[in-house]
Amino acid sequence: MKPSILLIEDDRDMSELVGGHLEHSGFDVQRADDGIKGQALALQYTPDLILLDLMLPNVDGLTLCQRLRRDERTASIPILMLTALGGTKDKVSGFNSGADDYLTKPFDLEELQARVKALLRRSDRAPIGTSGNHHEILSYGPLTLVPERFEAIWFDHPVRLTHLEFELLHCLLQRHGQTVAPSLILKEVWGYEPDDDIETIRVHVRHLRTKLEPDPRKPRFIKTVYGAGYCLELPTGAQLDGLQDVLAQARHDREQKAEAANRATA
Repeated sequence: MKPSILLIEDDRDMSELVGGHLEHSGFDVQRADDGIKGQALALQYTPDLILLDLMLPNVDGLTLCQRLRRDERTASIPILMLTALGGTKDKVSGFNSGADDYLTKPFDLEELQARVKALLRRSDRAPIGTSGNHHEILSYGPLTLVPERFEAIWFDHPVRLTHLEFELLHCLLQRHGQTVAPSLILKEVWGYEPDDDIETIRVHVRHLRTKLEPDPRKPRFIKTVYGAGYCLELPTGAQLDGLQDVLAQARHDREQKAEAANRATA
């Protein structure tokens, strides 16, 4: 069966160019020219991947991405954003809304195809730990990764992760205590080596810190080694004393803030 792609793009020429190339490359392509139709088709077909333009009529791409991520029927579908907005802030907004990858127009069709294939490979990969690699680390100190649920058990508390967050944490855990270069992270987690795309990693590291660190602004566990990469340092032995209570209080404080924010916008 052909992999299915939903292309949500309002520019007719771009839609024909991208859609035609992907169909010629062996993909089944559905198309929508605005955000409302795009959401409806995503729910109807549940495609293997969504290509999403940012500047759409009726519902913009960022809003649509957030809606798709909140709906359990579409939450796990990889989303690749296509946009003419290539600034760092634009990329951060895209990733924060739930995009898995971001490609700036104009782009090479072969580059698009490489990104598409990388996303499909990652979403369809065998669960970590089933490859026969007996040296693979899935548990260290207070952290245990649960591949079947894309979940981390962190100080005995389950933490739900996105596919990307899970694989990023897995990548760092395999090299616990070592500095991992951005180029290696991009290759292992994203499946390609884009030039000067460090912001992609930074956004997802920030997301991980929000879920694992007691104070994400002062990380204890996922550390930045400036100019070199990132290092995961997990506590063991006497270092664990008192940390569970600190993290429990931090979770409680975040939940309280989230509830207050929801009440304020209700």
